This record gives sequence, C-alpha cells and structure tokens, in this order.
Amino acid sequence: MRPPPAGIAGRVSSLVPVVSSNPGASLPGGWAAVGFPDRGNGPYRLLRGANIDAVRAFEASVLDPRAAQERALARVLTAVAGTEQARALGLAAVRTVADLRAAAPIRPFEAFADALDRMADGASSVLVADPVRRFVKTSGTTGRPKLLPVTDAWARQVSAAQALWVTAMVQEQEEVIHGKALVGVGPVDEGVTRGGLPYGSNTGRMAAAQPWIVRARYAVPARVHEIEDAEVRSYVALRLALSADVRTWTTANPSSILATCRLFDRWREELTADCADGTLRRGPAAGLAASTRWRLWWATRRARLPDGVRLGERWRLAAINCWKGGAAPYFLDRLPAALGARVPVRDPGVSASEGTFAVPLHSSWWGGAAFADGPFVELVPEGGGDPVLLHEAEAGASYRLVISTVAGLLRYDLNDVVRVEGHLGRLPVLRFLRKGRDVLSVVGEKVTAEQVVEAARGAAAWATGFSVGVRLAEVPVYVLLLEGPGDVALAAAAFERALCALNPEYAGKRATFRLAAAVAERVPDGTFARVRASRLAAGAAEGQVKDPVLAHGDELDRLVGGWT
Repeated sequence: MRPPPAGIAGRVSSLVPVVSSNPGASLPGGWAAVGFPDRGNGPYRLLRGANIDAVRAFEASVLDPRAAQERALARVLTAVAGTEQARALGLAAVRTVADLRAAAPIRPFEAFADALDRMADGASSVLVADPVRRFVKTSGTTGRPKLLPVTDAWARQVSAAQALWVTAMVQEQEEVIHGKALVGVGPVDEGVTRGGLPYGSNTGRMAAAQPWIVRARYAVPARVHEIEDAEVRSYVALRLALSADVRTWTTANPSSILATCRLFDRWREELTADCADGTLRRGPAAGLAASTRWRLWWATRRARLPDGVRLGERWRLAAINCWKGGAAPYFLDRLPAALGARVPVRDPGVSASEGTFAVPLHSSWWGGAAFADGPFVELVPEGGGDPVLLHEAEAGASYRLVISTVAGLLRYDLNDVVRVEGHLGRLPVLRFLRKGRDVLSVVGEKVTAEQVVEAARGAAAWATGFSVGVRLAEVPVYVLLLEGPGDVALAAAAFERALCALNPEYAGKRATFRLAAAVAERVPDGTFARVRASRLAAGAAEGQVKDPVLAHGDELDRLVGGWT
C-alpha cells in the first residue's frame, strides 16, 4: 500500500480549513465539519494515538479519495489473485478500473451463491486467496440466508472503520467512556458449516473482536445473546442493564429501542421486584435454565427502580447509536417520549454484513464520510447510466452501491441506494436512503418481492390482484392488499406464517416485537386494472407493465383508495 503523503496529519489536523478551501466541498446546514485534530479531551487523544494508522489513512482520503480508492482496488486484486474467480474472469491482466469493468460484470448475490456454498463446504481459493476464518450470516435480500466469508484482511478493514467511528464519538462526547455500554447484537456463533467453519451474526462478531477493555464495559454479557427464546433473552438483557450505569445504547434500528421501552412497561412490576431482590427469576426469566442463571449471577446486581421512571431517566444516556437512514426518522421522532429524555443520536454509517462504506464523524450527521480506505466502491446513478467513482460523486445525486472487497466479492451489487449529502474535503458524504425497489425494509428485515410472491401465492390464491406495503406506526405492520371475494382474515394469517418461514429476519423482528403481525385489506374491484391502465398511459410498454407487488411510498394509500 502506498503510504499517505508526508506530513498529512499536520496538514489536516482540523478539517474545517480543508472544507472551506475547496470550492466544491460542503456539508449540509447544521452538519459539523469535523475531523481528527491532535487536540481534544484525554480519552480522545489516547484513542487517536492507538488508531493513528486509520486516522492518517482517513485524512489522506479526505484530500485525495481517488488515490485511496486506487490503493483499495490494488488490495482487492491482490486478495483474489490466483483464485478460481480470477482465472474465470481473466483478472491477471486487470490493472485499471476500466480493465476491471471489462473483465467482470456487476453481479447480484445469486451470482456468488454457488461459490459461497462451496467455500462453506470447505473449498479454498474459490473467490479469495486468503484463508476464510468464519462466516457471517445475514438474510440479505434473497430468499435464503447468506453466509459471507470473513478473512483477516476484511476483518481489519471493518475494525479500522469502527475505530474511526468510536474515536470521533469520544472526541465529541467524552462522557460516553464512563459507565456501561448497552449493545444490541446477535450471537457470534450460531452453528458450523459443513466445512467446519463457525458462522453467526456480524454484530456479535464485531462485539467479540473488541479489546477486553471495551468488552468489560458491556452492560449485558455475551452469553445472554445466545439465549434462544426471544422473550427470555429480552427480559434477561433488560434486567441486567437496569442494574448498570448505562451511558451509551447501540443497536441497529431505533425501532428496537422503542420495542425495549414497551417491554419495560410490560414487565415493569417483575423487573422492579427482580432488581430490588438482586434476582433473575420473574417474568420470562422464570423459565431460564438454572445453569444460565448461575453463570449470570455476577451481573445480577440489586437496583432500585422508582415508580414511573423511564429508561432515559433510569440511565444517564450520553449517546444513542442507531440507524438514521431510510424509514428510521419515523421512529427517531418517538424516542424522546418513549425514553423520557432527549439524547443525541449518532448514525452508525452506511454498512452491511459485506463491509463498511461510510463513517459518521458527528451526531449532527445523517450519514457518513465515504470509507475510501476500505472496499473499492462504484456508484451507479439511480436513474441509470455508467458507474462513477467516489471522487466523481455529485452532491445531491442518488446512487446504487456496487462494491469489491478483500473478502472476494467482486463488483457485487449491494442493492443499497445512497445519496451524496455533500463533501468533507474531496470525500463524498453518503446517506443511506433505502434498499432497491425490489425490497421492503423498515427495521432491517429486507423482505424481497420474491418472498412476498411466494407467501401470497399460498395465502390468497383466490385473489385477482395483490400488493404488499408497510404501514408505519410505532410498531410497523405489513399490509397485504387483495382484490377478490376471498377471506382476508384467513389470508393474513397464512401470509404471516409463510413470510416468517421464508425470511428469518422478518421472523426475528416479529419475535422481538419490532414488527406487528401482518394484516390483510380488500381493495376496490378494478384497482389493479386501473394501475395497469395508468402505467400504459404514462408510456410503459405493454409487455413491461407489472403489478405493484411491493407498494412503496404513497402507493399503499393509493391502492387502498382504488388507484383513482
């Protein structure tokens, strides 16, 4: 890797001058233009020093994202050299971005599925030359769970992005280092592949990979996340967190925080008694295995919960870290009332199980600076056109993310749509907007059109037309819209069962009270015929008009009203 230019840290010790000196660079109003200066509170300076390589690489990318991405592409090509993928695509001759685009098409997950299955079975040097240490499991946007490879180089990149994020948080809010951190993660180990490699959640993997001094601050021990029953797991986590001095709360979605607040109200009597007695025996914890209860005795401390106290009052929260893009603002608006306190909310950035792509530097940001020193990124204009690179991204434009990673995913279509909110120096600041139009996802469930079609086929074969959308509420609900004379109540129940079976993320969000049970509603006769007629009138070709299987935006209300 080419090192950053000499003296880079001193030249960009504060990024405010960089922003103001670059005529094409700006951030939206209200967004703090910050970086990683060598001044600041003591804990921040210690973190900055510990992560100085990541800081200097980031500062270099602010000045020259093109050079950072050239280095990123070189790392990717090195990681895949000599593999079956490299031989099949002729990557030995690839030197430039143009070469790469000529050799490898943009591909969805399905194009990698067979190779990933073989890697899980133990095959080596298929997509990546480096040894695969484990897999992370995610439902993704396909009909089956994805197992994505973890290599040492990939894990180091994710850790570097995480280090930048944490360092920036401590710079802004020193108080977050005090007390405990409540972190919502999945189990690090969920099983073993046929090739003998472990797999589990990426959030659990990242939490387990933290230094011991960070893990010691977790309010909930890792073994709690391994409890299979969702209600028992939620009760135990909340009970242990209530007896801790929680200062930060980190979870993927703000809807998870609202769900926890509702559970606190639901179990308030049991939790209050367990906290007062220093026990873990009431409510859903009554069914907890004795061995698990014994292993958690050291974390089961006494605590007093005043009558009517809310979670934001029980804990001295300095920061909430959760997703702020997509549908999240609907839930963010409800946090102060649910918590009983206003707490700064920090976006975790644009990331997925495939990697980290943008890192926020301040709680005022609704997105993050592109992580140019990580994956190689191409941005496909949402309206169509050739992909552009990070240094070519235009403020205000929306793009679909295509990534190439050191874990072997080459020109992989992530199906995430982002908008360029502005620039920090020459580095674009990206905000997540939504999954692609073939996906519904409000709390991370990523329900695809294929899954909806399969669930609706069995649930309402009598329907002459159907569509599925999400009605936003404190607990969002999937709505199955049906045209025809059948029983909509029976259809709703069957659709719910089928969708839970088809999409484990949807089932998980239902089990943890972040989604309500799906409902079905009948639309007026002729609705879907009117949809088709309106699209033909707008100029769509006869053979390309499709029913709106997924209802986005105002389409749900328009369909309920008969599309008149």
